[in-house]
Amino acid sequence: MENWSLISLCVLLGLTSRWTVSFHSYSGAGKPPMFGDYEAQRHWQEVTYNLPVHEWYFNTTNNDLNYWGLDYPPLTAYHSLVCAYVAKLLNPEWVELHASRGYESHSHKLFMRATVLFTDILIYIPAVLLYCFYFCDGSSKQKVAAAFCILLYPGLILIDYGHFQYNSVSLGLALWGTLGLGLGWDLFGCLAFTLALNYKQMELYHSLPFFCYLLGKCIKQGLTGRGFFHLVKISMTVLVTFALCWMPFLSDPKQPLQVLHRLFPVGRGLFEDKVANTWCSLNYIPSYHVCETHLIIAGGHSGIIMLPLLLKDGLLLPYVVTSLAFLFLSLYLLSALERSTEEELRLGLYCKLTQRWLPKLNLSRIIKWKFWFSLVAMAALSFTSMWLKPPAKLPDLFPVLVSVLSFLHFLGFIIYFNQVQLMEPQRKKSLKKTN
Repeated sequence: MENWSLISLCVLLGLTSRWTVSFHSYSGAGKPPMFGDYEAQRHWQEVTYNLPVHEWYFNTTNNDLNYWGLDYPPLTAYHSLVCAYVAKLLNPEWVELHASRGYESHSHKLFMRATVLFTDILIYIPAVLLYCFYFCDGSSKQKVAAAFCILLYPGLILIDYGHFQYNSVSLGLALWGTLGLGLGWDLFGCLAFTLALNYKQMELYHSLPFFCYLLGKCIKQGLTGRGFFHLVKISMTVLVTFALCWMPFLSDPKQPLQVLHRLFPVGRGLFEDKVANTWCSLNYIPSYHVCETHLIIAGGHSGIIMLPLLLKDGLLLPYVVTSLAFLFLSLYLLSALERSTEEELRLGLYCKLTQRWLPKLNLSRIIKWKFWFSLVAMAALSFTSMWLKPPAKLPDLFPVLVSVLSFLHFLGFIIYFNQVQLMEPQRKKSLKKTN
């Protein structure tokens, strides 16, 4: 009973924090003629409701692709259509063709915010709770604490409930896919992740681990026997799911090609709103589609990555409050700084690499110092970006520094966590042998 009370409290506080952020401004509020992502999501409802499917991704007299044309996969379009039907019932003016452009009202803002909250309740939050209780180590209270911190992660809340997006749908589906694989339900995992990929193309970032895990499992079972049939079932699940999602666009070869062209618009550029930290730091590499939602996947820091975007959207207060709350709760509930021994941080490989040249090097102490340095750098960049003017010759100085700092975090995290993933199976096997 106590655990259920903690879970209920955890979910309630998570929902409350989301709805509190939703009271603030959103992308493009009162900024004609293009407005922002809020208007993009509303406009997609207008387009999908009023136009036939074969016009959704094409430039026509009724669908100006230069005005927030659809550039996400079909499942996003279907989601927009479902929201449009509800909007039509509540107020037809919200999705009236052409006349609804730039529509802003308190009731419509309430409706749009509610659609994000509904998807969180339906898809994302249940996946987080199941993941923490099935796959996180520790006591029940520790699992609740982990779920609570995940639900209060500022990056997702600020983008979905502040800026305005539906990242909880794609991330939630991807997490359901992870749950499926972890529980041995490979076909369900494939179905869920394929749906995530058909909702937002940014899930391509997660596709390689899914592919490698499933292929490795099939190879381990034997590609001339049981593994081959498992590979066939996985392939069929993916292909059938893709076919169902893309079915309305398969009647004419021009349709899927145009959808793909909209999904990967290289001409859109690499530096939109200066939030894609990897691409801004390594600007000589081309990207397929860079936008503010990708920073949630590609970024290593929770709030600082999005600082230029959040300042533009007028979300300074929720950025500061949610970031500080997340930091405090992570340290208090998860005891992050107390669990910093070399064994707990799984620094065995790094110790072996450094002990030859620097035998007295204390890696756990260095980790703590890096943590505090990171916080100081984040606070300093936040302060300078908000209150100081950059030099006239370097107008983008602060956003570039934010991008570089975020990229360095991302690079460090990806190296560390990949090392942990690669070394963990060896560690578990050795423990079993010892026992």
